[in-house]
Amino acid sequence: MREQDTADDHPRPSNMTSDIPRGPVWLSIGRIAVPAVLALALSGCEGNILDPAGPIAAGEKTILLNATVIMLCIIVPIIIVTPILAWWFRPGNSKATYLPEWAFSGRLELLIWSVPFITIVFLGGIAWVGSHDLDPAKPIAASKKPLEIEVVSLDWKWLFIYPEQKIASVNQLFIPTGTPVHFQLTSASVWDSFYVPKLGSQIYTMKGMAVQLYLQADRDGEYFGLSTHFSGDGFSDMNFKTHAVSDEAFADWVRMAKANGRALDEPTYEDLSKQSIGVPPSTFASVAPKLFEKIVMQTVPAGPGPARGTQGGPQVTPKGGT
Repeated sequence: MREQDTADDHPRPSNMTSDIPRGPVWLSIGRIAVPAVLALALSGCEGNILDPAGPIAAGEKTILLNATVIMLCIIVPIIIVTPILAWWFRPGNSKATYLPEWAFSGRLELLIWSVPFITIVFLGGIAWVGSHDLDPAKPIAASKKPLEIEVVSLDWKWLFIYPEQKIASVNQLFIPTGTPVHFQLTSASVWDSFYVPKLGSQIYTMKGMAVQLYLQADRDGEYFGLSTHFSGDGFSDMNFKTHAVSDEAFADWVRMAKANGRALDEPTYEDLSKQSIGVPPSTFASVAPKLFEKIVMQTVPAGPGPARGTQGGPQVTPKGGT
């Protein structure tokens, strides 16, 4: 009786584990896992690399899937065999052979090491072939002449110069569908990284040098482009839309840019290169001759890059400004 009285005098706290209503473990896990999986799946919809829109992205998808299948050829058998071996060699199984003196088997060693060796050969083979077929500087075989576009990464925006059309745009890229595009890319300040996931081949831009990249869109659409290299305060807003349109629509856009834009001369470029965040898309009706070459050779002022303002932070235009 005394023990019972003591228990009654000291009731259990309401947060004790035994007081918590319990449900099936799989249901609790599902409540957490399902939303997480859906969130991850939906987060990649806009730049889904498994839905390529051009030959380069399609080739990269093939390499990714091939490499995954090759590695699964090792992982899946191990996942299956491990519990089988544990069950067979359990203490209660009298049929399992007990070999306490066993130390080495040449045949088993050969089998164990041959599997990763063959895997490395296959993975190395597809990487070797893919690295040559998908070389960013390798022209894409096509009946159409490539469109030339010069790309300059600024703080924090993208400048696209069309030397043959003698126009330029900021934070918007128009390309004709089915036509290879030859990009020449550089940076006005710090390192950046140009990437359109559905077209493929992310590539870095660096001040004082130009790199080449060939891409092509096989179908009309609007594709998300971005910088994948952190470059400061405005990095998260350093993105653009790639518009893949018909030849006629591209010609119409060029005419509109020539009619509605302003001139991109060296003073205008110098003003454009200043740090700004959330710059809206715009066009220029004309471009100063050899502006891209001057940016690469650094004969025009470089962008401020990590320069600091008087208050200790970057001197930037408020988000949404120009």
